[in-house]
Amino acid sequence: MPSARLRFPKAARLCRAGEFATLKRDGRSFHGKLMVLSVLKSAAETEARIGLITSRRVGGAVVRVRVRRRLRELVRAARPQMKAGVWLALIARQAAARASFESLRAEWLILAERSSILGPCS
Repeated sequence: MPSARLRFPKAARLCRAGEFATLKRDGRSFHGKLMVLSVLKSAAETEARIGLITSRRVGGAVVRVRVRRRLRELVRAARPQMKAGVWLALIARQAAARASFESLRAEWLILAERSSILGPCS
């Protein structure tokens, strides 16, 4: 059974259109070749909340779901290190459909470091 710390529960997800709109309006974006990371730092939340976006431009339904699963795994593994009170939106680009998991991971770590959303390893 996986550790409870590495889960990605529904309470930690951004789901509503209003939440994404607030994030886009008030947050900062960090662009990469495979994905865009939007970040909004607020002290109101106790834990990080994350939303994943894969538009139809990424590919068909099967491709979009595969990309979404890969992005979800990246975020799930990094959740224990994320700073509290951060909202994130991870937006996949077309190139993410053809990228390997390792290249997605490398770009995720670069964007996370640039946006300073990860705290010290615990």
